[in-house]
Amino acid sequence: DAIDAYERKLVKQIEVAAATVEGAHNRPYVKLLAVTSKRGAPTAKVELDIETPGGVQRKTQIVQDGDNLEMTTGRAVYHDCRIGEINARKGAEFMELRVPGGEQYLKPGEAYGDVQALAFQRELIRRTIKEHLDKEMRLRPQGIKVLSLFFIDHVENYRQYDADGNAVKGPYAAIFEEEYRRFANHPDYCTLFKEVDLSRAAEEVHDGYFSIDKKGGWTDTDEGNQGSRENAERAYNLIMKDKERLLSFETPLKFIFSHSALREGWDNPNVFQICALREMGSERERRQTIGRGLRICVNQEGERVRGFEVNTLTVIATERYEQFAENLQKEIEADTGIRFGIVEKHQFAAVVVRDADGVEAPLGFEQSKVIWEHLRDGGMIDGKGKVQEALKRALRDDTLAVPEAFEPQRERIAAILRKLAGGLVIKDADGRRPVRPRQAILHGPQFKALWDRIKHKTTYRVEFDNEKLIASCIEALQKGPAIPKARLQWRKADLQIGKAGVEARERAGAATVTLDETDIELPDLLTELQDRTQLTRRTICRILVDSGRLDDFKRNPQQFIEIAGEAINRSKRLAIVDGIKYQRIGDSEYYAQELFEKEELTGYLKNMLSETKKSVYESVVCDSEVESGFADDLEKNDAVKVYAKLPGWFKVPTPLGSYNPDWAVLIETPDGERLYFVVETKGGLFTDDVGDRESAKIECGKAHFKALAVHEAPAAYVVANKFADVLARV
Repeated sequence: DAIDAYERKLVKQIEVAAATVEGAHNRPYVKLLAVTSKRGAPTAKVELDIETPGGVQRKTQIVQDGDNLEMTTGRAVYHDCRIGEINARKGAEFMELRVPGGEQYLKPGEAYGDVQALAFQRELIRRTIKEHLDKEMRLRPQGIKVLSLFFIDHVENYRQYDADGNAVKGPYAAIFEEEYRRFANHPDYCTLFKEVDLSRAAEEVHDGYFSIDKKGGWTDTDEGNQGSRENAERAYNLIMKDKERLLSFETPLKFIFSHSALREGWDNPNVFQICALREMGSERERRQTIGRGLRICVNQEGERVRGFEVNTLTVIATERYEQFAENLQKEIEADTGIRFGIVEKHQFAAVVVRDADGVEAPLGFEQSKVIWEHLRDGGMIDGKGKVQEALKRALRDDTLAVPEAFEPQRERIAAILRKLAGGLVIKDADGRRPVRPRQAILHGPQFKALWDRIKHKTTYRVEFDNEKLIASCIEALQKGPAIPKARLQWRKADLQIGKAGVEARERAGAATVTLDETDIELPDLLTELQDRTQLTRRTICRILVDSGRLDDFKRNPQQFIEIAGEAINRSKRLAIVDGIKYQRIGDSEYYAQELFEKEELTGYLKNMLSETKKSVYESVVCDSEVESGFADDLEKNDAVKVYAKLPGWFKVPTPLGSYNPDWAVLIETPDGERLYFVVETKGGLFTDDVGDRESAKIECGKAHFKALAVHEAPAAYVVANKFADVLARV
């Protein structure tokens, strides 16, 4: 799901540069957010400047026809301001605002008494250009082209047409070019403009993609009529044709202006900034908007470049970043069914257990419910499954208790709870800071001794027996879970209606009915598995026949394909790891210590351990609570002399993609012996907790550092979730 993809760094991390107006409370400000008409008279959700004990604050309020805003806000500046007619008719929503001197009619997203709109939009455009150029300075040397996307409300704000039909610049285009020229002349960005004609640069780097009418002109999109949908289709085709060309340095275009109706499918991987010069108000719109820039970026060779140090999507928004995160989280909950902070009774049903014969099967609902009730009775969750502070503390301190029968699955259960206990992680762009190396440690003898033991690069080769691989695939498929036919699940519940709300309580009467799907058209099994596994058809055929499970394919084709594909790919990963051999390239191929000074490292204040004394960096950038606790332990333990949170450029090559270990640590024992460690910190220490792919990379990491063990007292590689796990090796 979306959260797994984020945690596994399969998409960009999101940061928000939030622009909110403060101190502009000198006029009666009213902004219409939404109009609703569920029952009775329609109401409007508005934003007002309200008097509070802490001063004037901009807050949302529900109002209706006739409301006196002076009384609602407690402020005299709203004298004689009243709410008039509210129209909730779909597509024609508006609210009448009666003010001294006349009436104002506001549509959703429009405001009365706000700061000058164009001045505000200029600041948003300026910040987007700055974020873009800052990223371009870092990523262009890596062969990565940076793109930025502006979403606007009306085409005329970007492009207008004179009486003869000639295109002329709208206010947004004019503002963009003015601001871009200003940045092009700034000393900080001179290296980006060395060979650029500054007189033309501002015009060449931006363009618009909008619905195209039959005459070839741009027009606003209204999905409600056929002609407008055809216009949008023409724009979509143009965008898709230009999609690959946009990634090339040969194409000067970097900034794209488009309408809010830009369709699914245009999600260029190199969009790093998204600026909404309009409201992101409609349902799912926020998620669809940022979805245009979430994919992992590619370089000029079309290769994906991974890691959050490269892949950060900056959203320039007109709301506080906390509010943005809260609203985005609500939309993800509505879209995916994930409820943050709520543990469902079925939450652990898919956790895999092995019986005495080694056969794998999921826990199922009833067993999951036992775990849920244990958490509730222990005060970890309340009666509705809401996560309590006690559970967060137990997860943080690694003291989570589960029923004895489920102890082998404890780490997997804890991993599920960690995801649910946390919210969606959105970074504050204004909290981003550069992290500098601490010169005394970087150039000191202790860190040099540590670095000399881990700095060298390696190459690898993979050797495995084809027959052993096939036998392993056959065995994995044979031990895979049983595949039932499609079935209908009946469950009964009593509805109890009380003051607390409506509560459903399941009771006896659950039943399962198998569905007879005799009319299923069987897919091409060999082609499906060939696409998933990259093995030859002959090899796949042999695995399937010898597994003795082909009848399961007819029983439930899709489930069989998924299970068979996963069984084969898991066996492949294990075979690669078992047969991998690393070799040090030589004395001249290594990561130079100077890279700590040359390669910029940034982090977010909320994720930093500051005021460190033993770290090679002045602050430690932590990606999780496990890492934060580990860094804190390193600082407090007297045995630790120096350590480094290894930066993103320190990579170990593996057949599954590059691998970035977490820590390098130097420990001194009481008798003066120095011990060197490379540490990978994980929330759980079992393969099920880490995942097959990550586990395979860890095994490759072990082999890599083993190949570097040529010094006296070489660096030992350790997987740990707390510093005590490392000390246990001393």
